[in-house]
Amino acid sequence: MFLFAADAAAQDTISIDKALRKVTSRDPVKATMLAASFPGLGQIYNRKYWKVPVVYAGFGGVGYAVWYNTTWYNKYIKAYQDFTDLVPETDSYLKLIRNIKPEDYDPVLHPETANVSTAAWIKDQMMRQIDYFRKYRDLSYLGIAAWYLVTILDANVDASLFDYDIGESLALKISPVQIPFGTFAGTGVNMTLIISF
Repeated sequence: MFLFAADAAAQDTISIDKALRKVTSRDPVKATMLAASFPGLGQIYNRKYWKVPVVYAGFGGVGYAVWYNTTWYNKYIKAYQDFTDLVPETDSYLKLIRNIKPEDYDPVLHPETANVSTAAWIKDQMMRQIDYFRKYRDLSYLGIAAWYLVTILDANVDASLFDYDIGESLALKISPVQIPFGTFAGTGVNMTLIISF
């Protein structure tokens, strides 16, 4: 009878230990699926609440980059179209071209004073700006995908290392050691690194 009671107490202790371990551990697959379904849910599941604003700040940053580059890309596309057509009323490029008078480069508004080489140079500069903002707009879209993957990976790693314990069995000791130098037993400063598992 007494043996049975001791065995039951041991079973209760084991089940309590399992229950505590279950509460304090996180499933990496579940954390990954939550983070993939909605950004930030994996971090909430891992109880890393402070990371949720970081996740959304990252998305906000790359979202702003997409908006900024798309806006300027559209402005330069419109300006290039207005500059190359023969309609005098379409002059959105005048807002983008600074430090040069329209009389020097605009063959539509000022055909008698416009310089052909300056007009060609302006077209070339507009095309460079179009290519520049298109490139960084596309890279910003890739940045959104990369940040999304980083948040998923972060949730997975956090869940995998949630109950990782660095106990006394893993220690790092740094201590000075005196090592003889050549044939003379001189002193010097040396460091040794001892890692024990």
